[in-house]
Amino acid sequence: MNDLTQTPEMLIATLGARARRAASIIAQASDAQKADALRRAAQALRDQAPAILAANARDMENAAANGLSPAMLDRLKLDEDRIAGAAAGVEQVASLDNPLGSVIDTVVRPNGLELSRVRVPLGVIGIIYESRPNVTADAAALCLRAGNAVILRGGSEAKESNRAIHAAMVEGIVAAGLPSEAVQLVPTTDRAAVGALLKAAEFVDLIVPRGGKSLVARVQEEARVPVLAHLDGINHSYVDGAADPAMAQSLVVNAKMRRTGICGSTETVLIDRAYPSAGALVQALLDAKCEVRGDEAVQAMDARVIAASDEDWDTEYLDAIVSVRLVDGVEEAIAHIDVHASHHTDAIITDDAAVAEHFLNAVDSAIVMWNASTQFADGGEFGLGAEIGISTGRLHARGPVALEGLTTYKWIVRGTGQTRP
Repeated sequence: MNDLTQTPEMLIATLGARARRAASIIAQASDAQKADALRRAAQALRDQAPAILAANARDMENAAANGLSPAMLDRLKLDEDRIAGAAAGVEQVASLDNPLGSVIDTVVRPNGLELSRVRVPLGVIGIIYESRPNVTADAAALCLRAGNAVILRGGSEAKESNRAIHAAMVEGIVAAGLPSEAVQLVPTTDRAAVGALLKAAEFVDLIVPRGGKSLVARVQEEARVPVLAHLDGINHSYVDGAADPAMAQSLVVNAKMRRTGICGSTETVLIDRAYPSAGALVQALLDAKCEVRGDEAVQAMDARVIAASDEDWDTEYLDAIVSVRLVDGVEEAIAHIDVHASHHTDAIITDDAAVAEHFLNAVDSAIVMWNASTQFADGGEFGLGAEIGISTGRLHARGPVALEGLTTYKWIVRGTGQTRP
């Protein structure tokens, strides 16, 4: 029976059974073979760039006709540089240290039993994502290198791009002698297939959603499989009274404007009332073509500032828009972040080391920064290679999730004939 003629439940069961078989093969494959598969896949991405760009052009045309926002169009768009970057990311994953088989810790019990915890693959991972077609390459590379099979379900707006990238990845995997079913793409955009994947506990060991709040909420509500959640990037840059003005301006403008549509973009700037150059900082954002929505004190600094609503402090704009508020020092900044942040990435800009350390310890986010742009919230920038996402939860993995985050461990017990009394 052709995949597209099956019900969503039958389709996911078919993909899941194939993934289970492939996972057992991938788990036993040598690290050299998996790395070779990824290097071949990277070259296939380069070789097939014209076909990928043509597929992306069709997606972009359809997306524009359907009224996607500029930020979403930016996420969807591929060009030669982005394809080259995706290929380089796959190669970087191939060159990373292999986490599998590494011993986390070992202890010898009084009875002589030696107990070790050793990293092993998770098994089969389901990735549900929107817009960004580069996730197809990133997720396939990371899951394969960590010894897992993966079922990918991309957004309908990127279906042509995802299919072209998936075809290139599979070409490399098969050329290295590994099963094509190690990386499968759900061949339908029917939303019911997402629901079936979320309930496929027999076949899937972990679900990773990458997308907007509504997608993540649906996944968390419906999943019968463990979820590694990536919530909004409502990120803050706090400019302390002891911040260097030149550094603060450079960091804040970069954190907001380098790429406004990524999850590491700063969405709210908090400025200490004691900071002497607040007006210049607001002006720099406005001059960079960023819409500023501020409280009354910020509005008084420049006529171009729009009044912020209560909703603005809880909004991930993913656009050239930022909310700005004055606060009475680091404690009020921390209190604001505690209420309004998504616990993704928050930064402090200051020359006062004691204040910085207090902020780093008090803010409960997956990534907390001192004197750095929040745009560095990225697995590649952390030296982890391509990432599967930024986990904002507290269990299993937190922050950029790369190879180690896609493994679990098992206990290995070595004895010399011990029996339990």
